[in-house]
Amino acid sequence: MTTKPELLTSAASLEEMKRLIEAGANAFVIGEARYGLRLAGEFNISMIAEAVKLAHPRGVRIYAALNNLMDNETVEMLPSYISSLKDAGVDALVFGDPAVLMAARSAAPEMALHWNAEMTSTNYQTANYWGRRGAVRFVLARELNMDQVLEVKEQTSLEVQVQVHGLTNIYHSKRPLVQSYLEHQDDTDNQPEETGANEQKRAVYREDERYLIETERPDERFPIYEDFNGTHIMSSDDLCMLENLHELMEAGIDSFKIEGLLKSTSYNEAVIHAYRSAIDAYCTAPEQYEFQEQWLDSIKELQNPARELSYGFFYKEQVY
Repeated sequence: MTTKPELLTSAASLEEMKRLIEAGANAFVIGEARYGLRLAGEFNISMIAEAVKLAHPRGVRIYAALNNLMDNETVEMLPSYISSLKDAGVDALVFGDPAVLMAARSAAPEMALHWNAEMTSTNYQTANYWGRRGAVRFVLARELNMDQVLEVKEQTSLEVQVQVHGLTNIYHSKRPLVQSYLEHQDDTDNQPEETGANEQKRAVYREDERYLIETERPDERFPIYEDFNGTHIMSSDDLCMLENLHELMEAGIDSFKIEGLLKSTSYNEAVIHAYRSAIDAYCTAPEQYEFQEQWLDSIKELQNPARELSYGFFYKEQVY
């Protein structure tokens, strides 16, 4: 039996986490908007502690997102926040700023570190650089093709995490562009309900509520949402590597990320269940493994017809 890769996802709430654990997820990235970027939901320290209590008896790991752009004020808060995460029982910190590494060394020196700097994690030398500084996992950029992914895995001893499903971020601004646009249009009747995040506006949309359309590509919709960290524009399609997941398992990729942001719990449930089925089937008998169309059909039944399922950059030569 082959060692099973981790099936990692996000969660908007403790209730969604319960359902996704039942569907087959065995790791989650959660956190607070002050410290983490593009979170499916807001988890304060007490909620993170509850998530750990829910997850650990089921063999599920909880990772805290600290991959935001850190300003001076936030940096000063990192040691106490990381200490609280340690006390809550979090399994690892996801970080992209050296300030987090420095704070973790003093506040939680035994805490596992996962380096995730989005687009700049593109080669194995960078992976090994952060490995020498304490990271145990390297989260690959979404813009790499299959050959590059496999080469990184061959050239590093770190765990390698790859996103295999869901939307990806293509633009981020610290400015509240959506709110500014609505105010300019005086579109107060159509503004979304706001929720508090450190007393600043946090307007979050589903994938079919606010989107951009380019003149050259009128059939593609790019979801846009705004939160405590500004404005985010997401890909017009959804990455889906389910059919070719065996290529990544053959290479020994350690963690598969399902991005559940802006998706319904029912959709995320179906995706997690499908990938769990493929992982379990392959790891039980790699030589006899065959892809089952019903796995993909269960996702297609809930897939937004305006969003294509694609291989992303995995089979493209021009990557970045």
